[in-house]
Amino acid sequence: MSAPLPVTAALAALALGYLLGAIPFGLLFAWLSGAGDVRKIGSGNIGATNVLRTGKKWAAAATLLCDGAKGAAAVLIARHFLAPGAEIFAALAAVLGHLFPLWLGFKGGKGVATYLGIAFALFWPVGLLVAATWLAVAFVWRVSSLSALLAIALSPVYFFAFGQRDYVPLAVLLAALIIFMHRENIRRLLAGEEPRIGSKKNGAGGAGA
Repeated sequence: MSAPLPVTAALAALALGYLLGAIPFGLLFAWLSGAGDVRKIGSGNIGATNVLRTGKKWAAAATLLCDGAKGAAAVLIARHFLAPGAEIFAALAAVLGHLFPLWLGFKGGKGVATYLGIAFALFWPVGLLVAATWLAVAFVWRVSSLSALLAIALSPVYFFAFGQRDYVPLAVLLAALIIFMHRENIRRLLAGEEPRIGSKKNGAGGAGA
């Protein structure tokens, strides 16, 4: 990015990203599936992992897809219609909107799926690597939160390795924020109490996309 981003473009990108990110797809799809308020189930999280605990697999899949799509949309719209660099502000705001949606009392998801969509939109090879890392770790250890944490933590390295230096600070910031949102998962991982993928345990585990 050679020229500073105009303030108006930055503000527009922040508003765009937040409004898209704050769409509570998990809440909507759980309700449409007849599962009721997903905030009263399992961990109380509105992400795909907790929606899956309702037993409505299509609702969980739709949540995962749409949570990723809203992150990607924020980046692509800002990149196309606003000044260069605006996509960084849109990406940041999309994750913040997902984590802290105004209309749900600032209690949202944990940002994994939204960040994955952002990574694909910013530079699709990095998105593929993040997704592949998640799948590889999940295959070996079968713990959703561990898969998410490792994939997200490695994303700044992937951006750097591909020469996408402008996006490295954003990736570091979002990775730190998402890891912080998983602090209870980390505590359970260290204690050996985090449920595995496919476990019938209806607790607060999982990545909570």
